[in-house]
Amino acid sequence: MREQAMTRASFLAGAAAVGATAMVGTALSGEAAAGTRPAGERTRPGRGLVHRGVMYECEDGESSHTGWHRNRMRSDLRAIKRELHANSVVAFGTGVERLTATATEAAENGLRVWLQPRMADVPERQILDHLAETGRQAERLRRQGARVYLSVGAEFILFVPGIVPGDNAVERIENMMKGNWDPQKAQRKLDRFIGLSAKTARRVFHGKVTYGSAHGDRVDWDLFDLVSVNYYSYFADPRGYVKELSPYRKWRKPVAITECGTCTFDGALQAGGMGWDIVDYSKPKPEIRGGAKRSEHTQAQYLTQVLNVFEDMNLHAAMVYQFVTPDAPHRRRRRYDLDMASYSLTKAIWKTEDDPTARWHWEPKESFDAVSRHFARAAAREDRSS
Repeated sequence: MREQAMTRASFLAGAAAVGATAMVGTALSGEAAAGTRPAGERTRPGRGLVHRGVMYECEDGESSHTGWHRNRMRSDLRAIKRELHANSVVAFGTGVERLTATATEAAENGLRVWLQPRMADVPERQILDHLAETGRQAERLRRQGARVYLSVGAEFILFVPGIVPGDNAVERIENMMKGNWDPQKAQRKLDRFIGLSAKTARRVFHGKVTYGSAHGDRVDWDLFDLVSVNYYSYFADPRGYVKELSPYRKWRKPVAITECGTCTFDGALQAGGMGWDIVDYSKPKPEIRGGAKRSEHTQAQYLTQVLNVFEDMNLHAAMVYQFVTPDAPHRRRRRYDLDMASYSLTKAIWKTEDDPTARWHWEPKESFDAVSRHFARAAAREDRSS
């Protein structure tokens, strides 16, 4: 039987029953919360994915107009639900208030919520404190009846200082590519911080917990309820994906693709998770390197291919990276069309060439339509089988 979607009314009723203000900052006992499961939540995946969704960023922008805004977020989540036909959304980024507001709005729209705090390039204690407070808010939502998962973060090897040399993710990537690091020492540090993060999350949140690992990372998945991977590989033959992802099943836990996607130019498939690197930011005005050509079709075809594979493999979840990238606008001149280096399903349109005023908007790419068709067909298939 297909699970009943949470309505805005039922979520708000749950909020009233729990008492939102009483829950803030309170760590609940594991025994009391462990037996509480949202009504209708599927515990065994049937045919195809259980969670089909998109990632939604909650960050300060490069300008006052491109960062997270409450009204814009509400409009975007309605589009994710009604136009993209997603049943899930990942709220990721920084700022507990932003993350919580986005997760709450998503739940009220009947979406399953994945919360993922991402604080980077600050001391470990600050990252863990941010995770703990996000986890408390996730627990409050879960107790209100929201279907919520908590991810302790993503790709710590790149974003947490001290594991790999470098002041930021770009410098760390460069050091790794040049061999300026000690892989064994980094693995020990990574294991330690992943363990601390899992313990921090478990203390305050009693739902499902996971971690967004990079493909190929070595993680002790015994610490988590789901095995999750940020996946950007490309194979002309779909069997390549199956071969590469099948080893994740050995943990006998649900497998989630917590990021997937590609950029919007010819050759982006081969670039994978480094597609963003076609922008030269050393110029006075950032521009596209070389002769890269815009191709929305490339992005749409890739997402159609991998989503079909994930469905056929009966994976637990697939989250497309990402909904919109406000600071990478689409421009008519190829040289300055930063959206080519974007993984988003929509293109940001600024009203002026260089000034992202409050009146900027997004328009769907071919990939948005392709993912929307896929999600809608999958939902219809579930309806027929219920």
